[in-house]
Amino acid sequence: MDHISLNVHELTENWTLLEHERELVSGKRGPTRLGFAVLLKFHTRYGRFPRDRSEVPDRAVDFLARQVRVPAAELDSYDWTGRTIEYHRAQIRRHFGFRECTVADAEEVTAYLAEHVAREERRPERVRAELLARLRAQSIEPPTPGRCDRIVKAALRAAEESLTAGISSRLTAASIRRIVSLVGDGDPVGGDAADSRNESPPSTATATAIGLTETGLRDIGLRKIKEAPAPAPAPALAPAPALAPGDLDRRAMLVEIDKLLAIRAVELPPDLFRGIAPAVVAGWRARAEAESPSRLRTHPLPLRVTLLAALLHQREREIADSLVELLISISGRGPGRKRAPEDAARG
Repeated sequence: MDHISLNVHELTENWTLLEHERELVSGKRGPTRLGFAVLLKFHTRYGRFPRDRSEVPDRAVDFLARQVRVPAAELDSYDWTGRTIEYHRAQIRRHFGFRECTVADAEEVTAYLAEHVAREERRPERVRAELLARLRAQSIEPPTPGRCDRIVKAALRAAEESLTAGISSRLTAASIRRIVSLVGDGDPVGGDAADSRNESPPSTATATAIGLTETGLRDIGLRKIKEAPAPAPAPALAPAPALAPGDLDRRAMLVEIDKLLAIRAVELPPDLFRGIAPAVVAGWRARAEAESPSRLRTHPLPLRVTLLAALLHQREREIADSLVELLISISGRGPGRKRAPEDAARG
């Protein structure tokens, strides 16, 4: 925790017993007096109770011991389980107006996190920080670490289900078939779903360009969609290459064109990821790249479609950029390139 190393300012700011707190401590003796003071100030600082003695820094114990005039070593005799500590916790909760987290509280905060936090923040540790802040703002004592973990996972899962359902609802049944063909699915949406989703074939120009619809991406392959274009090789001293660098660039350009046309045949809506944080889309794309086709097939259809659509959405832009670079490279080495004056003079 962030209090392991405490300086004088931190001790004074966070571990000094105030007048009304001294009144709560009064009447208690020995280890009970010091143990109560430790619980009280720890709760003041963190909005919860320490799980055991190891969570309380020694410097804080020494600082409190001098204030309550009990030797710090006597804290070792304080019972961290049993009725005494439960009574102390209840007394401190009443003092601060806190209460224990109920099932209803956990359900409410899970729904809050899913709606307002986890739709844009997918890192569990950040969602957990928001969970603790939310509970403290509502004067609710956090549950056990394991239960906090389950709340965070549930919020992330609920947000993901909501987001991916919204993304997949923006796609036609035909587009979904073309997307999932990347991982070898057959007809994931069924025949009747096409009518309910206003299915439409790809534009004539696009379909003619690649001669494929649902099979276009499958023939290109997920692995090749992920691949960046191969860089042009550096000039070799010997032996002479079988193909000139320009020929290699032209071949690479044709491969990239095939990829781009296959992706565009899916006809992803331009506003497919409207309202979705860029970091979330990038995270989906990264998952699609990292997972094998067999793993992707195990996901529920909305998640599977969303992951692959994020990959196609971002790769379309990257492939278009790479084609521009390849075109510039080819035009710069083309046979019809005008010779510079200094080149002509040498000739």
